[in-house]
Amino acid sequence: MIPEGIKDVLLLGNSSKMPFVLTLALCEREIQVQMADSDLYDCLKQELRPEMHKHLVLSFSYDCKVWLVGDGLTDQEQRKAQEGVHFVPYSQFPPKAIRKDCIYHSTPALVVPDSFENLHACENWLPRRVMSAWRAAGIVHALERWDAHECGGRVTGVDKAWRAALAHGFRPYGRHAAAK
Repeated sequence: MIPEGIKDVLLLGNSSKMPFVLTLALCEREIQVQMADSDLYDCLKQELRPEMHKHLVLSFSYDCKVWLVGDGLTDQEQRKAQEGVHFVPYSQFPPKAIRKDCIYHSTPALVVPDSFENLHACENWLPRRVMSAWRAAGIVHALERWDAHECGGRVTGVDKAWRAALAHGFRPYGRHAAAK
């Protein structure tokens, strides 16, 4: 989760539909999204509505306090972070924590409802009864009997899916810690 009150973030990682979804959601909330990858910047700028462009910035300063990181984040990029930076992954797997002076957040995950039985652990980097957002989304999709599938770059109903997850008893999981 992005810490409360943040007005700008740095987006790093390989190109996929996740950076687009995140960028759109953040720009709609008037949070500035900075990125150092000019190809990703150009791609996202083409996809965003023109009124969102003012929130998208190509920057090579790496001075944001919150970094949204996906697959492809390099050790070299992590070394550019200032002390105290929050690394918030949007990838399925957590980044390798190489900075002892920074804060590494959990991958996107949800605490499962108490009503779920015979569930112990899904991923070895998450505690018991916590599952990745991707797995939880599949369960919510089935519980809601939705017949639409988000294939390729298509993403629909992020807020609708979030409300449905909460209605079924899923709760946000937001652990973070300094690297050890």
